[in-house]
Amino acid sequence: MKKFSQSLAWLTGAEIIYNLSGYIVHSALGRTLGPEAYGRYALVITLTTMIIVLVGNGIPTTMSKYLSAVFEKHPEQIFGIRLSAFKLQALLMGAVTLIFFFSAPLIAWALPDPSLTPLFQLSAFVIPTFAAASFNLYFFIGLHFFRLQAVLKIIRAVTRVAFIVTLAMLFGVKGAITGNILAPLVVFIVGFLLEGILIRKYFPLAYENKSTESFSYKTLIQYAWPLTVFLLFYELILTLDLYFVKGLLGSDHLTGIYSAAITVGRIPYYLFYALAIILLPAIAKTTAANDAPETKKLVNKSLRMLTLLLVPMVTLLIAYTSQALHLFYGPKFIDAAAPMAIYVIGVGFLTVFYVLSFALNGAGLVKIPMKLAFFGVLGMIPLNFLLIPRFALVGAALATTIICFVLMLAILLYTKRHFNVHVSWRTFFFSGLSALIITLLARFLPHGDISFLLSGTILFGLYFGLLRLFRELNNEDLAPFQKLLKRS
Repeated sequence: MKKFSQSLAWLTGAEIIYNLSGYIVHSALGRTLGPEAYGRYALVITLTTMIIVLVGNGIPTTMSKYLSAVFEKHPEQIFGIRLSAFKLQALLMGAVTLIFFFSAPLIAWALPDPSLTPLFQLSAFVIPTFAAASFNLYFFIGLHFFRLQAVLKIIRAVTRVAFIVTLAMLFGVKGAITGNILAPLVVFIVGFLLEGILIRKYFPLAYENKSTESFSYKTLIQYAWPLTVFLLFYELILTLDLYFVKGLLGSDHLTGIYSAAITVGRIPYYLFYALAIILLPAIAKTTAANDAPETKKLVNKSLRMLTLLLVPMVTLLIAYTSQALHLFYGPKFIDAAAPMAIYVIGVGFLTVFYVLSFALNGAGLVKIPMKLAFFGVLGMIPLNFLLIPRFALVGAALATTIICFVLMLAILLYTKRHFNVHVSWRTFFFSGLSALIITLLARFLPHGDISFLLSGTILFGLYFGLLRLFRELNNEDLAPFQKLLKRS
């Protein structure tokens, strides 16, 4: 539990830096390219990234789970697991890259916008470089090299700002897409060079008793396929509304506006991504050891952290929606405020669903999140058709929020059933009460385009001060952050 908290603090810090770099990129591109060109870029990169996440992360995540279960007691199996996962990943991603490249005209026709064809073809090369970098990162996660993973995340943050923004300024949308190809390639090269050094140092038996025998492909595939399907449908839930906006409203301008709304609105989800990627290997390890009490403790702590931290993030983003959009994108994107205020609530629900899905995945219950995500997509399709023509961008945000609320309730029920954990009503009550108080106080504090940052920071701190006053925030909750500050 102590290592879990420290690792979470490290990766959360790296995730903040990484996502800050993403917002720097989106802000720079929105201002440089304008709403229409930015909308085209967002469409292309969102689809390409979605494909990588939904297809490319299933096998590496599976590798991470099995590495976590064996690296301490059976380090000789490390390279066998890695080799089998690498072969499957290379075959899969090579096929996906070719299919995507040659399907570009069909995708562009379906949107419909044939001029997007060369952009989709160029973005096909993002798939292998992104997948290679992710494969290395999940290898390190499986061996619990969380600090190294944090360092690589920071390197990628710096490189993507440098490549994407610079090339966009020189070559427009094509340059920005090329930057997305180069940034993960640099991360992969650095990770590959460090891999051999670290394995020899920390797992010498992995080399001394190195097995050339491949890990069972059947075992990897049995776990990977429902996880991959889950990631497929989850990513569709996260991005499907953007494509419905483009297809039903037929406007690059509105697509760019809505892309800005969902990009800023996803801040809470991005910050909790670190919790999800640590939770899966941590629970895989405790499950493999049949340590039910420790598994329950990990899930319970994660659920409590979700509640205490997610509530103020969502509250403050809603309170300062216009200011946040103006900060990142400037006045041209101010029309995104209304859909973003609704969308960020849905993101809060979806974040709970995502993190707890990885808790169930770590315990081997991969089909439960897969089925829930599948039904989520089925629900989103008619809702988008119904709400977007009637309410435009607000309708798209409403469709996402409704589905995410249902998914959150379902995953909470499954989590309670399988781990026997839940957040107390006291925690919900005082979190909600503290959020209500800071919402009311936000009206009386400065809320200019820059001053809102200071006001938001004060209110964020006040939220936790109120929880402390209500005796809902305890020393155990604060311990990992206090230790990180002392080290700093």
